[in-house]
Amino acid sequence: MNELIIELTEIGPREFFGLENANIELLKKYFPKLKIVARGNKIKAYGDEEILEEFDRRITMLLEQYSKYNKIDENVIERVLLSRSREEYETPTKSGEVIVHGVSGKPVKPQTANQRKLVALMQKNDMVFAVGPAGTGKTYTGVALAVKALKEREVKRIILTRPAVEAGENLGFLPGDLKEKLDPYMQPLYDALRDMIPAEKLASHIENGVIQIAPLAFMRGRTLDNAFVILDEAQNTTHAQMKMFLTRMGKNAKFMITGDPGQIDLPRRITSGLKEALLVLKDVEGVGMIYLDDKDVIRHRLVKEVIAAYRKIENIE
Repeated sequence: MNELIIELTEIGPREFFGLENANIELLKKYFPKLKIVARGNKIKAYGDEEILEEFDRRITMLLEQYSKYNKIDENVIERVLLSRSREEYETPTKSGEVIVHGVSGKPVKPQTANQRKLVALMQKNDMVFAVGPAGTGKTYTGVALAVKALKEREVKRIILTRPAVEAGENLGFLPGDLKEKLDPYMQPLYDALRDMIPAEKLASHIENGVIQIAPLAFMRGRTLDNAFVILDEAQNTTHAQMKMFLTRMGKNAKFMITGDPGQIDLPRRITSGLKEALLVLKDVEGVGMIYLDDKDVIRHRLVKEVIAAYRKIENIE
């Protein structure tokens, strides 16, 4: 009797096996001539070589489906097992705008015209500045594009960074080690990633360095090759920090810089590195720039009102 061993690396066993091994039971139903055993992160199958080859092919199709859509259930399994080709089991996308499928298969797509322009700019340029007020989806869209690039093997890693001290505060007063001190500043980046990558896979990517989340100071001296890199909250960089970051760009790298010039927390008389870069690089070929505005706010409806109200006060001042 022939044996086939399949090791699950890109999906957690509990997710693939299903509740009380429901997905494995379904596989047994479709391959009654095989003895199928699921244990740990491995699936072992025993039987005739020809049937094992077909079983291996179908499992590969299931894993490809999961890699793309982050979802596997009885409907997906049946659709894949009964199909004759990839075209038959692929779920057609109506709008063609989906950037990536998040946790549980939720599609992440641009919500506004400017977000669509941002996606298009990122496809045409290796460096893009996305500027606009809070809630316009700059960071979220950027993380989605980074995850897409990683999934499609356009890059080997994702690097997310932002200035750690946003209001001249000293991190020393916070409890814990360096990671614990810095994590609160990185939380929006973690939140976006958790929406798009299942927990086990995300933890594995972070542990293996495939996804790196670090304060801007940690970028010094590095050359960032084969990476999708996002600098968030860039309005709080200085001239030196922005220049240092932009010159880290290595081969096959994509750089996205996001920020809100209206929320600068730097001490007075210090020029924002973001504002300066927008002027210095505006005519450089290969650098794209997109300015999002109040119409792109996709948070609670009151956020638009808050931005408008504060703008009136700031204009008076």
